[in-house]
Amino acid sequence: MCGRFARYSATSELAWRYFETRIDQDFDAPRYNVAPGTDIEAFRASDKAKAAFQPMHWGFRPKRVTEGPQPINARAEKVASSPYFRSAFAHRRCIIPADGWFEWQLTGQGKQPHFITLTDDAPQDVLFLAGIWEPTAEGGACCAIITEPASEQLAFIHARQPLALDATCRWDWLDPAITDREQVRHLTRRLPPSALQAYPVSTRVNRPQNDDPSILDPTG
Repeated sequence: MCGRFARYSATSELAWRYFETRIDQDFDAPRYNVAPGTDIEAFRASDKAKAAFQPMHWGFRPKRVTEGPQPINARAEKVASSPYFRSAFAHRRCIIPADGWFEWQLTGQGKQPHFITLTDDAPQDVLFLAGIWEPTAEGGACCAIITEPASEQLAFIHARQPLALDATCRWDWLDPAITDREQVRHLTRRLPPSALQAYPVSTRVNRPQNDDPSILDPTG
């Protein structure tokens, strides 16, 4: 799954360099422990541009649903066919920029958090987490991050991981004109597993209130 991530790269710089859109630098404040139920930075297509910036509530609920769960993740295996997600997958895909995400490994001593981030020689300098979004009744937007089975090198930590996109497919992923699920899958390019590294971090990350660079420090 993906239940916590970090985004400390400047969003305004990413917006211009990758999506050719300008946004206010107020969104550049680093976030080292982003938790569900908060607003997160995301990019989606708009009526006027290939990409637009949109803060979104991390917790998905279609507008037609007035109560019930707000899942933070959507499984890649079912996102295109699930009645809850399929319309968003076809028409409203988004990208959530991140510098890494946290996952917890079950050990004999309890749950050990790990930080998964890019290697120094990765083909891009930021993670693009694949997501789906939905407008809300209040005029905003909500989203979920798509997850898939973990790669062989990360499966020892957790069985699942977020779908991390190769930056070269970002325009196709956002394109609302591409609605056929097989075409979406064909055009989706994943970041190679070799571009990711993982290391254990302090259990301080367990508390969302701890939001400072030190929670990314390796332990052990």
